[in-house]
Amino acid sequence: MPPILDVSNLGINFSGLQALDDFNIQVSRREIVGLIGPNGAGKTTVFNLLTNVYSPTMGGVKLKGRNTLGKATHKVTQYGIARTFQNIRLFKSLSVMDNVKIALHNNMSYTLLEACLRLPSYWKQEAFATKTCMELLSVFDMEGMADSPAGSLPYGAQRRLEIVRALATNPKVLLLDEPAAGMNPSETADLMRTIHDVRDKFDVAIILIEHDMSLVMGICERILVLSYGLIIAQGTPEEIRNNPLVIEAYLGQQGSE
Repeated sequence: MPPILDVSNLGINFSGLQALDDFNIQVSRREIVGLIGPNGAGKTTVFNLLTNVYSPTMGGVKLKGRNTLGKATHKVTQYGIARTFQNIRLFKSLSVMDNVKIALHNNMSYTLLEACLRLPSYWKQEAFATKTCMELLSVFDMEGMADSPAGSLPYGAQRRLEIVRALATNPKVLLLDEPAAGMNPSETADLMRTIHDVRDKFDVAIILIEHDMSLVMGICERILVLSYGLIIAQGTPEEIRNNPLVIEAYLGQQGSE
């Protein structure tokens, strides 16, 4: 089958600085891919290009054969690419439920007048949105938190809520930017199980940026390594673990673990 995501020769230049050059990746349906590298290697730049936060200076991106370049960021989300962020970006004063409902806005078609008058079309769609939110939250065992302010949740739960909100857009490709950042080993182990569950239950491909090598090596089927904006290696976790170029660039020394 053709890849769900096809990225070819992608690159961007910031005022003479080549932040990313000749980035190529094909991601299959339900594949879990890791993107690793030293700080400043260009990992988050890749995510910003895939979601059109940045406009590339070269290359192309296709999602299910559809060219996404030049589309507004919200259009890219509608096409099927969703992401989380390295720094948590929740509406912290809103409830957990409302944070997820915001991501469902593309599926809501009632008018402002219908909402103000509380017409049957409004209540029907709101009931559907509530049901959908609770189903998504239940995947993460968070349904009991639905009415809590997002900002009151423990750090790990806020991380999970970001993933729930991204899933509410019904993505084909889910981009996770350092999902284990700030988590303890127990939370990270739970996250690994959750990522597998998300892949299986929502039938999505997942690309994750992560510095926690135990998570990357334990969950990814394929890993790409960036250094100074270039892919220096890609392969299975075992191949990456023993690649001397990766060891030199990522660990700053030769030899294997």
